[in-house]
Order: sequence, then structure tokens, then C-alpha cells
Amino acid sequence: MTTIKDAWVIVRSDFRADKLKLLRALIFAVLFTVYMSIFSEMIIGDVLESGDGKVLADFLLISMTPMLGFTFSRRTMKYFSEDSYTRMLAYMRSLPVPAAVVLCKRKLHTVFSFTLNGVLYFGLIYAMSGQLRSELSIPAYLAFALTWVGFALVLTGLYIFIELMVSGKTYCWLLLLITLLCLGVALLVGEAGGNLFLYSIWYAKEWGLASPLMWATLLLGTVSVQLFSKWTIYRLKSRDLV
Repeated sequence: MTTIKDAWVIVRSDFRADKLKLLRALIFAVLFTVYMSIFSEMIIGDVLESGDGKVLADFLLISMTPMLGFTFSRRTMKYFSEDSYTRMLAYMRSLPVPAAVVLCKRKLHTVFSFTLNGVLYFGLIYAMSGQLRSELSIPAYLAFALTWVGFALVLTGLYIFIELMVSGKTYCWLLLLITLLCLGVALLVGEAGGNLFLYSIWYAKEWGLASPLMWATLLLGTVSVQLFSKWTIYRLKSRDLV
């Protein structure tokens, strides 16, 4: 409990430090999420209407939903050129702030980001897509959205681990590798005649909020975040920040 309180104090100080930077980050996050929701709705509409773009829909959801947990701050945008997270970790260690508090702070940012970006992303898609509204009621669509949030959490733990454990340039290359792996998964599923998007739609439509797929992804996502958290704390204690 003390760890959460200490992390919350740091998060509040981040929010209060520079209101203009916070506003810019919020505007960028909203614009990016709106753009991606419009693009996603177009692809989803094609899949539901004509069956075209199934692989693209899978790739978009597999690669995009974990990004809903990103905080689009200056630190994130400058990670490649300035290695900003490594510098932040060095500063936190000098105070000193325990590794568990640093990680908890990052997880709180993830919760805020998933809440804002997730509601905006999935909400706009549902509002714009007549085909989706005809397929899924609001409770069923909520199950669909939570299914993909659960999947996103599976990768979120990994993203946080590499974010805090490697340099900015290495982090960017690893993100590119993960994106290519997501594309590979979408292509393999498509070649096998499957489609993760339609599969999640079917489960949400048939089961609603009792969807076993939704609860399975949420459980796996939670376990993934916790396991990667323990590993991250262990490795942070010995990471060379010079």
C-alpha cells in the first residue's frame, strides 16, 4: 500500500509540474487515437460488409491495442534521441526512489492511458460503425472491447519491461521487431483460414459479458503484467544507468 501511495505522489507531481506540457500530451493522444479509430472503423467496416481486409484488421488490433496503454508525453516521444527513460531512472535512483515505486508509477500511467485512449478508441469505432452496431449490442461490444484490452495487457508487461531495461535506440528496434511479429501472427492466422477479429466478435455476440474469451484474455493480461513487473523490479536493481 505504501508503494502505491508513493507512486501516486510522483504521478500527481508529474501532472502538476507543467500544465502546458500535459495539455500538449493530452491533445496529441486524443488526435492520434481519433485518427486510429477512424482508420480502424474503415477496415472493420470492410471486413463486416464484404469480408475484405481480414488480415489487416487482425494486424491493426494486435499492434494497436497495446499502444492504448502508452503515455504520449515528451519523454515518450524523445526516447530514441534522448534516452529519456534511462535518464529518469537515474534521477529516481539518486533520490533514492525504490524500483517498486518507479514501476508502480509506470503502471498507474498505463491505467490512466488505457482508460482515456481505450474509451475514446473503442467508443468512436462503435459510434461510427453502423455494421458493428447492427452486429453487437452495447454490452456485447463492451465484451469485445475488453477482450482486446485483455490481449493488450499481455503485451503491456513486456513493453514496460523493455522500456525500463534498455536504451532508447534498443527500445525502438524492439518495438519494430514486435510490430513485425504482430504482422506475422496476423498473416499466419489468415493463411490458416482464421480471423481473430471475427472470432472475438462471435464470442462477444454469443456470450456478452460472460464471454469466456474476454475473461481469459483479462486473466492472462493481468498475470502477464504481474510476472513482468516482478522481473522488471528484480532487473532494475542491477541495471547500469551510466
